[in-house]
Amino acid sequence: MTIPGCDFGHFYRNSMAMATHSILPYLFSFIFVLNFSSSGFSLPSSAVGVFPPTCKRIECPAFDAIDKGDGYEIRRYNSTPWISTSEINEISFVGATRDGFLQLFNYIQGNNEYSVKIEMTGPVITQILPSDGPFCTSSFVVSFYVPKENQADPPPAKGLHLQRWDVKYAAVRQFTGFVSDSDVGVEASALYSSIAGSRWASAIDKSRKAYSTSPYTVAQYNSPFEYTDRVNEIWILFDEEDSSSSS
Repeated sequence: MTIPGCDFGHFYRNSMAMATHSILPYLFSFIFVLNFSSSGFSLPSSAVGVFPPTCKRIECPAFDAIDKGDGYEIRRYNSTPWISTSEINEISFVGATRDGFLQLFNYIQGNNEYSVKIEMTGPVITQILPSDGPFCTSSFVVSFYVPKENQADPPPAKGLHLQRWDVKYAAVRQFTGFVSDSDVGVEASALYSSIAGSRWASAIDKSRKAYSTSPYTVAQYNSPFEYTDRVNEIWILFDEEDSSSSS
């Protein structure tokens, strides 16, 4: 991911475009719901290890939970494939996730080179490289987990690319409700604070050195029409060799 830049004009133009933009009626509710914050079931502020109810109904990536602390869980993901958008430079997490989701929705509906429909999976993740200031565009990449049925040969599509993770570690914090722009930074900060002083802190700090700001990922498991049992997560990703040096 490249370092995003600052452009107040871009912010103004994007804000006006978002205000006047119209989309297909059957997707309007998805976009509408993404713009509001509302509680589902209650998760304690230090909640970890809550199994997303959605993953009982749709396929989610497997992981090993290898450690837990006050307000965080450490997971190991093995060879996880994702179909991802190109970088979306935006002021708003909600706006970028909306735009990325529409691309991925078209993809799983058969708008790909194989014209094949793909089952919905969870979570939809948004990787974030934050900007340096309030009127600067951040960089977002939105991704869809590729189900096992399609992992051997994921259909290519214009504007999308395959990310195939090797072993990847994630520090994870869970929270509930509909995710808003104001949530993500607060939850990411809380996760980072909970890890400070743990045996994982140095590995995570090492993984951030390549960036001027601190990247993180937001994972959303639920349909936008579900208003109960909502589980969202903040992930801070780091590499196997980093974690090995921390043990």
